[in-house]
Amino acid sequence: MPPPATSVPAAAPGPARQPADPPLTARQAERRRRILRAATGLAARGGYEAVQMREVAEGAQVALGTLYRYFPSKVHLLVAVMLEQLQGLQEQVRRHPPAERDEASRVAETLTRAFHALQREPLLAEAMVRALSFADRSVSTEVDQVSIATGQLILDALGQPGPPTDSQRAAVRVIEHTWHSALVSWLSGRASIAEVRADLHTAARLLTLP
Repeated sequence: MPPPATSVPAAAPGPARQPADPPLTARQAERRRRILRAATGLAARGGYEAVQMREVAEGAQVALGTLYRYFPSKVHLLVAVMLEQLQGLQEQVRRHPPAERDEASRVAETLTRAFHALQREPLLAEAMVRALSFADRSVSTEVDQVSIATGQLILDALGQPGPPTDSQRAAVRVIEHTWHSALVSWLSGRASIAEVRADLHTAARLLTLP
């Protein structure tokens, strides 16, 4: 005989979810790529101040109003550029996994490799980091995407077949914070690449803790 129905109250409804943006069409995706290429080129040549929305629109061959529909501000745009750069680094790691034998060294060397890539384009790196520093709540979604991509880069370097443990997830968050802080210190001239590498190795050793 089935048990009698219980009178447990229904859970209170959570906040309504915002509908997801529809996927871009091929034409829209290409337009977005042109915008990001134009912004990246301007930032690489002149840093944050060189990225002017009108010049980006001209370089991407889109109307200024169209540019603002894709990216409401320069900060939104440059944070998107940083996300694209991180995704490129992810692809490199997946194609050429780090060869170090232990997990901590693989992660530290991967992030050091990322620093060397940024070192080749210091004005671009400065522009992206300034955009992250200026980001307010209106850019929270884009900033979260950068954080997720950074964490995924670390997990890819870890090279672990299964999902990370809770302690590894905590370590990844600390390594991520260390990486961004070290990037700011290097860009401001307060840390050398050698010091950055040492800090990353220190933080990466957290992955070996139980």
